[in-house]
Amino acid sequence: MSSPTPLVKGWPPVIAVVPYALLAVLAAFTVTMKEGGSLLVDLALCALTAAWMLWLFTLHPAWRERPRVMALFFTVLIVITAVLVVRDSWFGCFTPAAYLYAFKVLRWPWRLAGVAAVAVVAGTAQASGTDMTTLSGLATYLAILAVNVIPMCAFAWFAWRSAQQSDERRKAMEELSEANRRLEATLAENAGLHQRLLAQAREAGVMEERQRMAREIHDTLAQGLTGIITQLQAAEQAGADPAGWRRHVAAATGLARESLSEARRSVHALRPEPLETARLSDALADVAARWAALHGPAVQVTTTGTARPMPPEAESALLRTAQEALANVARHAGASRVGVTLSYMEREVALDVRDDGRGFDPTGIAGTVGGGGFGLVAMRQRIEALSGTLQVESEPGIGTAISACIPAARQAPLQPAGAHA
Repeated sequence: MSSPTPLVKGWPPVIAVVPYALLAVLAAFTVTMKEGGSLLVDLALCALTAAWMLWLFTLHPAWRERPRVMALFFTVLIVITAVLVVRDSWFGCFTPAAYLYAFKVLRWPWRLAGVAAVAVVAGTAQASGTDMTTLSGLATYLAILAVNVIPMCAFAWFAWRSAQQSDERRKAMEELSEANRRLEATLAENAGLHQRLLAQAREAGVMEERQRMAREIHDTLAQGLTGIITQLQAAEQAGADPAGWRRHVAAATGLARESLSEARRSVHALRPEPLETARLSDALADVAARWAALHGPAVQVTTTGTARPMPPEAESALLRTAQEALANVARHAGASRVGVTLSYMEREVALDVRDDGRGFDPTGIAGTVGGGGFGLVAMRQRIEALSGTLQVESEPGIGTAISACIPAARQAPLQPAGAHA
C-alpha cells in the first residue's frame, strides 16, 4: 500500500551532486579504457543518463512530488544503468546514486522493488568475472545477488518502518498538543462559566432573600401594624367607656408583642410561632380564634381527610396564606361569615378560605386573576415556590374564595383530624 505522505520531506544537496559526479568520473575512466565505436556508445549512454536526470529531476523540482513521473524516471534510469553495467562492469560504481534515487523518489512498497532492482544491477557488476555458463558460476552469481539484495531490502524495510513510527509519534504529539489546547480552552471557558454561575447564584440568592423578607414583613409587621392601628382607633372612639378603652389598648399591646416576636423569627428564618408547638390544623384554629377575637366574625375551621406530616416550609406557606387571607377579609370584605378548610387528599393538601363579604372583580386587578396587591402576590409566590397552585375566585356582592394546593409528602399518616369551630 502506497504511503499517503509526500515522497520526501527534504532534498539533501548530495542527491543533486553525487549522481553527476559519479557519472562524470565513470565517463572519464571509460575514455581511458576504451576507444572507437564502443567508446562512443558508452559516452552516448552516459550523456543520455545525465540528460534524463537533468530534465526529469534537477530542472523540474515540482515533478519530484508526482509518484508516477518519479516511477518512470527511476525505471528508465535503472534500465540505462543496467545496460552500462552489462557493457562495462565499472559502471556498477554508479549504483550508489541509483540507491539514493530509490530511497528518495519511490513510495512504499515500490521503494522495496526499486532497491532490489538496484541491488541486482550492483550484484551483476560485482559478478562480471564469473563464468555463468557453469553450475558453480551460476550459483556464485546468485549468491552475490543474495548478498546485495537481502541486506539492502532489509535496510529499506527498517528505514520505512522507522519513518512510519516517527510519523505516528509526530501525529500523536500533534493530536496531544491539539487536545491540550482544546482542554485549556475548555477549562478557561468553564472557569468563566463558573464565575457567571456564581454571580447569578449570588444575585438569585439576594433576590430570593429580599422576596422572603418582603413576604415576612408583609405577613408580620404590616398585618400587625394594621391591627394595632385598628385597635387604637377603636380605643379613641371608646373614650367614654373605660372598659372598652382598656380592652382595645390591651389588644393593641398584644398585637405589638406578637408582631415583634414574629419579626424576630422572620429575620432568623424560623417557623411561625403557632407551628412550633402545634400541628397545622391546630395552628390554623388558634390563628382563626385570635382573628375572630379582634375582628368580630366567627371563623369556622374544618380539617378533612387523614392528616400527614408535611415539610416545615409547606406548613409555613399554608399558615401564612391563611393569615393573609384573613387579613384581607378584615380590611376589605366586611364579611359576616368566614370559613377555613384544610383538606388532606391523596396527592395534595389544600387550604380554602371563604367569606360572604363584598367581593371584587379579580380580572380587574393588575390584569390577572388574583394578581393585585402584594398580599396576593406574596401568597402566590409562597405556594408556587413549593410546586403548588393558588386560585382566587370572587365576584362583587357574593364573596371571595381563595384556594391553595401543595403536593403532599408521601409519609406515614397521622391520626385522623377532626373539625374545629
